[in-house]
Amino acid sequence: MIVMFPCLSDNYGFLLHDPQTGLTASIDAPDATEIARQCAQHNFTLSHIFNTHHHFDHVGGNQMLKEKYGVSIVGPESDAGRIPCLDQAVGDGEVFKFGQFDIHVIDTPGHTLGHCVYYIPALNSAFVGDTLFALGCGRLFEGSPAQMFDSLSKLAALPDETKIYCAHEYTLANGAFALTVDPENEDLKSYMREAKALRDKNLPTVPTTIAREKAANPFMRAKTAEELGRIRALKDSF
Repeated sequence: MIVMFPCLSDNYGFLLHDPQTGLTASIDAPDATEIARQCAQHNFTLSHIFNTHHHFDHVGGNQMLKEKYGVSIVGPESDAGRIPCLDQAVGDGEVFKFGQFDIHVIDTPGHTLGHCVYYIPALNSAFVGDTLFALGCGRLFEGSPAQMFDSLSKLAALPDETKIYCAHEYTLANGAFALTVDPENEDLKSYMREAKALRDKNLPTVPTTIAREKAANPFMRAKTAEELGRIRALKDSF
């Protein structure tokens, strides 16, 4: 079971709950107060945090939630030194158990040098942090276009129907830029019409799917790292 909720200015929080064991993980910890409120509302006891990377809007609630619930905090070993209160470092290709679920770890550097995605085949879902967004990708704060290209290629190899839970509501801004890069893309135009209709009702455009992003996202459609880098530079100044 996945519970999704908005928090901070444009983040999404996610709770992954295993009804068989009662375990509940927060994917990142953007807002400890809201995460605790959501847990209480759903009668969950938080047991874990799965961090994707070290940025404050993803780890800012780690310490408070650790103190409140005694959670076990999991994070990428490539970013281990920057994840507060980290208990378990996990690496690329590793699979760990969370109740009835197998959690697959995919290293996805680019946005930051240490970043990972948590892929759960049984739920047909991936929590991608700030690597992939609906119609966009994370800004390259620390990594290179080649790293981001490789990271997006790993995600593109997941099944097309995989639901992609990205950490921010950036879709309309990303789509406005994407239309300047790929103005004749009918999949993109249709995607944007649907996204605008959802946002007009204050509804989320997340999750998206791998298939939708491969059809419409200019970063997923880039054929080379150089092309991705060129598009990213244009987006940064858009």
